[in-house]
Amino acid sequence: MHFYIDPGTGSMLFTILIGVIGAVFYSLRNVLIKLRFVMSGGKKGEVSDDRMPLVIFTDSKRYWNVFEPICDELERRGVEAQYLTMSPDDPALSKDYEHITCRFIGEGNGAFAKMNLLNAGIVLSSTPGLDVYQWKRSKNVQWYVHIPHMCTDVTIYRMFGLDYYDAVLLSGQYQIDQTRQLETLRSLPGKDLRLVGVTYMDELKRRLEQAPPLPEHQRTVLLAPSWGPSAVFSRYGGRIIDALLDTGYHIVIRPHPQSFTSEKELLDELMAAYPDSDRLEWNRDNDNFDVLRRSDVMISDFSGVIFDFALIYDKPVIYADVSFDGAPYDCCWLEEEPWTFRVLPKIGVPLAEGSLPQLKQIIDSAIDEERFADAREQARKDAWVCIGQAAGNVADYLIEKQRELDSAPEADASEG
Repeated sequence: MHFYIDPGTGSMLFTILIGVIGAVFYSLRNVLIKLRFVMSGGKKGEVSDDRMPLVIFTDSKRYWNVFEPICDELERRGVEAQYLTMSPDDPALSKDYEHITCRFIGEGNGAFAKMNLLNAGIVLSSTPGLDVYQWKRSKNVQWYVHIPHMCTDVTIYRMFGLDYYDAVLLSGQYQIDQTRQLETLRSLPGKDLRLVGVTYMDELKRRLEQAPPLPEHQRTVLLAPSWGPSAVFSRYGGRIIDALLDTGYHIVIRPHPQSFTSEKELLDELMAAYPDSDRLEWNRDNDNFDVLRRSDVMISDFSGVIFDFALIYDKPVIYADVSFDGAPYDCCWLEEEPWTFRVLPKIGVPLAEGSLPQLKQIIDSAIDEERFADAREQARKDAWVCIGQAAGNVADYLIEKQRELDSAPEADASEG
């Protein structure tokens, strides 16, 4: 949920190399602008000296749920935009838009190299770590805008995750407060922070309201952990799967997508030891609507999907009581405990490692307990503003900012 660019995938040598190459390119700016800009995985594109007014960039197809409502809204308004993706099978590539051009720009460092030389007015992205890892601010981009892919703490990004963006589109006042505190502590210029809502949560809510009633089914438990040393699989391994199977319920395991990259060996071992069966299934659907809808209770840790499940589907959650090491993350700069960990005890039931033998009773209690409903409603108010309006709010902001940039004197975006 929180970490889109694994620092391990980009070596320090590559970062230095990109810096040197970038310096050379920038010094030859007037020559480079006459060259073909490669936008489709190494294929030649058309020569263009024009700045792309609006670019949406994603490092993974799994964030299409964030961007599809925005693209649909821009298309409806006739706003021209480029959607650039690092996934060759991104669902966006099969959309039939008139005003949105969707392109695959390659994978890994090659794609980031293209982004580092982009010529655009506005870049909207959910990828943190701009100007920290492989992805550098281009001197030919006027304005970088971040949109989170969750309604939880933006401080549970890797260190300096949002520092070099110009604007962030948020869903709760507490996120604004956290960002302002980091800016003060790091002596950063104030970013343009706007409350717009959550696009994909709006869409899930709409789909849920239109969906037919669920048929009778066996009680289903969804295990949906985050990834990293503080997450469920790193702490419990197969013991939590054993405990789940002992309940006799149907078990669905949906690992965080990043686990398949950053914890591949661990995931491979678990999937081999606990293969799919009539009692257990591993879920990797790009769209999580159906798996969330048919699950009766969720077990997770600090993954943002907890709040999708609790706030949209209004269902109970059990959170593994793992100790969270905040050292690599922005939250370690702040004295206040992250909002996620303050809210979890109010909306869900904790699961300590010693409680695994009682997991069935804990699940039954969580499903039957009614006292969490009020806490879920309060969390909804805190973290999900402008319900049903997010796509329109994002489009309004982008159009407004585009007009502002078009009317302002040209400035060096590297000073933003």
